[in-house]
Amino acid sequence: MNNSAFPESLSFPQAIAATQSLIDQINSNQLSELEVQQQISSILSSKNGGRGFFVAYLTSDMPWADNPSVGVLNGLKSTQEMSCELLVKNLAMSSAMIIAHSLNNDSENVAGSQKVYRRTCNLIQQLNLQLINKKLQELQNTIKNGSGEYQKFIERWDYSSEQKRQFKILSLSFKIYSSYSKLQKVDQPQICSRHL
Repeated sequence: MNNSAFPESLSFPQAIAATQSLIDQINSNQLSELEVQQQISSILSSKNGGRGFFVAYLTSDMPWADNPSVGVLNGLKSTQEMSCELLVKNLAMSSAMIIAHSLNNDSENVAGSQKVYRRTCNLIQQLNLQLINKKLQELQNTIKNGSGEYQKFIERWDYSSEQKRQFKILSLSFKIYSSYSKLQKVDQPQICSRHL
């Protein structure tokens, strides 16, 4: 499959199917890193495409999804606005669902949300993009001020005070991580596991 195989605007189900096909091709070593990058860039060219990609990728049973390749990272970097927006929302939603499922003693769904959360954290850290930091700050400001860029997102899911407090902690943690890693020029340990 190549870029021309995708319609210009994928539906949400089509994007999930395209990403699952991509995952299968990566798993069987059918694609070069450049081809992986191009397919991800193509899928993420629309909002539905981006949503479908992250749903399929972050919940995939394939272990390699825990260690994204150069092609995956470059594909996300080539669509920064879409990728950063959806990574921040996935970070918030997965952390919120861990709390919600824990309160309901739903261990199976806790584990699923933790996988999404862990993979989202890993992508954010490996991409280490200024735009992600900007959007995380916008999320933090929205919670603090009760209005802003992410107010509709927060209202839509009716997040609790505890969940919003978690968002603020994560936003600050990634800001500290980004500043420190740029100063030290070394890899830092995973920060997300210390908060949930």
